[in-house]
Amino acid sequence: MSAPSTSTTGTAAPRGRLRLWQRHRSTLLIVVGLALAVFVVLVLGGGSASTGPLDPDNPGHLGGRALAQVLDDQGVEVDVVRSADGLDGAGVDAGTTVLVTSADSLGESTVERLRAAGAGHVVVAVPGQSVASELGAEVVGPASDATEQAACQGAGLVALLEGLEIRTGEGYEYAARSGCFSGDLGALLAQPEDGLVVLGATDVLRNGGILQADNAAVALRLLGQDDRLVWYVADAADLAGDDAVSLGTLLPDWLRPALWVLALALAGLVVWRARRLGPLATEPLPVVVRAIETTRSLGRLYRRADDRAHAAASLRAAGRAKAAERLRLPDPDRRGGDPHALIRDVARHLGRPVTEVGYLLHPEAPAPTTDQDLISLATALDELDREVRRT
Repeated sequence: MSAPSTSTTGTAAPRGRLRLWQRHRSTLLIVVGLALAVFVVLVLGGGSASTGPLDPDNPGHLGGRALAQVLDDQGVEVDVVRSADGLDGAGVDAGTTVLVTSADSLGESTVERLRAAGAGHVVVAVPGQSVASELGAEVVGPASDATEQAACQGAGLVALLEGLEIRTGEGYEYAARSGCFSGDLGALLAQPEDGLVVLGATDVLRNGGILQADNAAVALRLLGQDDRLVWYVADAADLAGDDAVSLGTLLPDWLRPALWVLALALAGLVVWRARRLGPLATEPLPVVVRAIETTRSLGRLYRRADDRAHAAASLRAAGRAKAAERLRLPDPDRRGGDPHALIRDVARHLGRPVTEVGYLLHPEAPAPTTDQDLISLATALDELDREVRRT
């Protein structure tokens, strides 16, 4: 009896492990795949590489690692800083060139700190309108996809770059006092002041375009003028509270007059169309409102406003009009009418005291002070009208 039991136990274990593998196979494959992916990214993929445009640690098409390695091979000491505080602590002096990338992260305060660093040469790569204005240049248009000859203006730039050509597919053209590589609207390389260069050709610096035309030679001459290069990757976290960018700083100067002309044209269009509408005209509408509805509405308004004086004046005016019509007397509320004469005639006609009739009909009689007094006045006027009709 024991032999069959042992055989059954021995075959049950492999079957159990097989069922366990089949049940959790998908989970185990996912865990193994994630482990391999983490290993590839951290060990084989160089996890410290940056992906920012023109970053010296970025080996990709848009990065600048190739230029940094070539400069290092040519004997230029390349130091990378990623904050304004790092630039202040980098020991920049007149024998140092500073290259600024991620220039759109600069602001008024960080531009002032860049100027105060005391570098011998400063190259700012592809700044936008607001940053270019802070540096003394102006963006006049986008860079075209073309090859441009140096054709420099400025003695320093002629000696440095004359005879070279660059090719770029994107960037900006700038207007400044001197520059090189002129395009349709401005220069791809502008020099607003001595020692400061604004470079609008991105392919001169990035891995994917540095081998085109003379891009490498231009980059090496610009950045290899000194034995030391500080590569400053600007960070927006360094901006001060008053570095906020307004819409006006993002607009080029030539666009502002056009906006004024457009605004004046719109204002003229509004005035022109408004005059075509003409003056307002009144038109009677085919609506009939019953007198009882008007009376009730006015009564609700008087009640809501707690205006007993106005309500009493309306009741007395209606009483005077009815009495004058019944007795065929002139309406005292029209021009030339005399309410005193009407009161005397009504009192004589009814045989009632003048003072009593005067309290009910005179326009200057005291106003009721409570709702009950107003109701009593309305009741007395109604009784007066019935007496006038009976007699």
